[in-house]
Amino acid sequence: MRRWWEGRWRLRRSLRRRDDLRLAGLPLKKILLIVLVLGIGGLAYWYFSRQGQAVLDARYREYAYVTNGKSNTVSVIDLRYFRVERTLWVGAEPTWVEANPKKNEVYVVNSGSHNISVIDVEKNQVVTAIGVHGRPLSISVSGDGKRGYVANSASNNLSVLDLERRAVITTVRVGAYPVNAVVAPNGTTVVVSNRGDSTVSLFDTNRLAVRATLPVCSGPDSVVVLPDSGKAFVACPGANQLAVVDLRNGRVQALLDVGRNPVHLALKPDGGEIMVSDFDADSISTIETTTNEVGNTFVIGNRPACSVVTGDSSRLYVSNFESNSMSVYDIDFGKVLANVPVGRHPDGIALTRDEGHVLVLGSESGDVAVVEHRLNPSVRENEREYWMMTMIPVGAGPNAIATKSFTLGMPASP
Repeated sequence: MRRWWEGRWRLRRSLRRRDDLRLAGLPLKKILLIVLVLGIGGLAYWYFSRQGQAVLDARYREYAYVTNGKSNTVSVIDLRYFRVERTLWVGAEPTWVEANPKKNEVYVVNSGSHNISVIDVEKNQVVTAIGVHGRPLSISVSGDGKRGYVANSASNNLSVLDLERRAVITTVRVGAYPVNAVVAPNGTTVVVSNRGDSTVSLFDTNRLAVRATLPVCSGPDSVVVLPDSGKAFVACPGANQLAVVDLRNGRVQALLDVGRNPVHLALKPDGGEIMVSDFDADSISTIETTTNEVGNTFVIGNRPACSVVTGDSSRLYVSNFESNSMSVYDIDFGKVLANVPVGRHPDGIALTRDEGHVLVLGSESGDVAVVEHRLNPSVRENEREYWMMTMIPVGAGPNAIATKSFTLGMPASP
């Protein structure tokens, strides 16, 4: 009897162990399946977040156009994969590039050949060249994408282009040696900085005539116009000042003292502040646009050249020409967050559309540094929030950059 009970007990224990193993196996399979699904989901999230719309929509395109002043070319960089898509021959000594906000076109200013190259960005081909006057230096495209305004430095005039017909409408005399022409957001005024005679010309786009020429500070250059088109701020490197111009009444409101050799102005998207690159002072000066006052001045890097502000007005990215670095400045907290090594003599700077990457031109090294904005959990705090992702070789002497994104078959967007 005892042996019979012992046999029954062994049988039950064996069956229980087998059932336990079977039951244990089911959760294990489920766990493995969940882990696999989560892993695939995580990889998919990473991939799609990295590639963004470029993956979600096969028709999406995003490019950067870099003018190579010493090789007479434009490098077309595919910003979905961060590689050179194509190198285009343009005119002699390209100095400026601007994207049309309404058409899938980009315009290259060729100082040496006195013309404007038109690039069809859907094909990435130069489709025509528009002849202008002597040594053009810059172009500004109206908000509706229909007109372009070109400052011709050697002939002291402004060319007005019909971008629909790709032809010159008229050419109007301005001050001596115009270097920058910036159209106001409302499209009614073009502000032209004339370095040769230290004046600013206000061009009426409806009458196609200069309505005022105003004496300002010495050697005016970089220009920004506020979003409401009411005021323009003009940097004068020769006087270490900024001129504030009332565009409605056609008069100079103020001359503001800033750091030595202000070479570039970056406007916050909301128009509330301007960040001034004081090249020889190794600093950035901030301008309160409502009160026309100089706010803070902070040390940034060795000879800051160009800068750009993020869409939410929280960060400023600055190319430091002599220290071969890019500085990241937190505008809200007033401190430098990072200094990232880039190419030699960094100058022009731009953001990708999602602002996840900063593009910095190495004017001497002939490359574009791609700095990624991304938290790295393996490093303490946020020391590596910004890090070098790659260096893209371009042509000789890159000096200007413009970005353009669009979806094939869809209307162009800014």
